[in-house]
Amino acid sequence: MITRIVVFLLAWLPAMATAGSKIIATGGVTNIEGNAGGGIVPWAVINGYASSDEWSATAFASRVNVDDFSLNSGGVAFSFDNRWEFSYARQRFALESIGGSLSQDIFSVKYHLAGELLYTAMPQISIGVQHKRNLDFGLPEAVGAASDKGTDVYLAASKVLFNQVAGRNLLLNGTLRASKANQTGLLGFGSADNNNYQLLFEGSAAVLLNYNLAIGIEYKQKPDKLAFAAEQHWRDIFIAWFINKNVSLTGAYVDLGDIAGQGSQTGYYLALEATW
Repeated sequence: MITRIVVFLLAWLPAMATAGSKIIATGGVTNIEGNAGGGIVPWAVINGYASSDEWSATAFASRVNVDDFSLNSGGVAFSFDNRWEFSYARQRFALESIGGSLSQDIFSVKYHLAGELLYTAMPQISIGVQHKRNLDFGLPEAVGAASDKGTDVYLAASKVLFNQVAGRNLLLNGTLRASKANQTGLLGFGSADNNNYQLLFEGSAAVLLNYNLAIGIEYKQKPDKLAFAAEQHWRDIFIAWFINKNVSLTGAYVDLGDIAGQGSQTGYYLALEATW
């Protein structure tokens, strides 16, 4: 699937028109769940460059490769009026050391509630909903997951602070997520012993080295509901290059901690995004 999406993006690049009137980089990139933000954290920004009464479309493909696993993600998003974002993502998680794979679909909507990323004292604040459907529930059910479906709800605040780090602008984001997803839903949702929602924190900070290049860090708190193996928090260090308003590339070093009893999962993240 990821290969097909990349071919689709490359085929479209020569024909793309101006993506919208928002300033470059203010739509963030697309994370592994299909939402505008960093690589692993949704931000309050709306995908693409659509401003008032404009629309935008985005397609992305990404790969996370760590010691014993890989995660391929791909999907599309549509935004309107810098207010609404609708997205779909398909994830495939390969269990490379033990064999097999897990997949899920993610259907999301985000709404820009108040504030602005730039030029106002109030940060941009958005609410998002992600409905996830696990497509390979045999293994998650065997290790104790309660359901193959789940819905995450998050509230995010994002703000660019001007002239903060050696004359460069600084982006800060904080996200509160209510979730009962095991490994973001790839191992199902909840368990027989703990099927309640848990409030989790996710954060990002990025320095804009110039108008189209950003370097930053992210942190993603995770629940721990399955007894067979501890679930640990995720971290990354990323660099995002907004080549123009149509194309961006993101690379990162990721630390996903222990996954399914396999320790110290570190590696890389790469993503390609096209917007028009």
